[in-house]
Amino acid sequence: MPTTWWRCEPRRLDRDLREVGECFSELTWVSHGAGGWVGRLPVWPFERPAPPGLDVLTSGTGLDMELHYGHAYPAAVPSILPRDPEPDFEARTHHRWHVLGDGSLCLLAQPAQWTGRESVVELLLKAAGWRIEYALMTCGAIESMSLNGIVADPHLDELITQVAGRG
Repeated sequence: MPTTWWRCEPRRLDRDLREVGECFSELTWVSHGAGGWVGRLPVWPFERPAPPGLDVLTSGTGLDMELHYGHAYPAAVPSILPRDPEPDFEARTHHRWHVLGDGSLCLLAQPAQWTGRESVVELLLKAAGWRIEYALMTCGAIESMSLNGIVADPHLDELITQVAGRG
C-alpha cells in the first residue's frame, strides 16, 4: 500500500482540513485511500450576492460531490466527481460540458494552473459554479460552459435571473 500524501505533507493536510472546514463545513473528510471530501456544496458560496432566481434554476441544491486526492497530492490536482447532478454519457464526451471521460470535472483550463500551492478550496468553488452552469446548459440557456467559470465573473448572473423567470 502506498504511503498516503498526508504522512509526507502533514502541514498540507492541516491546511486543507482548516480551509475546507472554514469554507465548506458541510463536507466530510474521508481518510481511506489517498483521502478526500464528500458532501453537498452550497448553491452559492461566492463573495457577491446570489442572483435572484438561483434557487429556481438549481432547485435550491448545490453539487453533491466527491473530491478525491491522489497519492501524489499536492503535486497532482485532486479530482472532483459530481454525484448529483451526475453528468450523463453525452456530457462526458463533449468538451463544452467541462467533464472528463471518467466523469470527473475539468476545472482547469491549463494543467499549469495547478502548481500544488493552490488551495483545494479554489477547486471546490469552481465545482460549485460548475453545478450552476450545468443547470444553465441542461435547460438550454447556454451552449457551452464558460472558460473562466462564475466564481468571480458575474457575466451569467443576469441570465440566471432571466431563466428563473421563464421557469
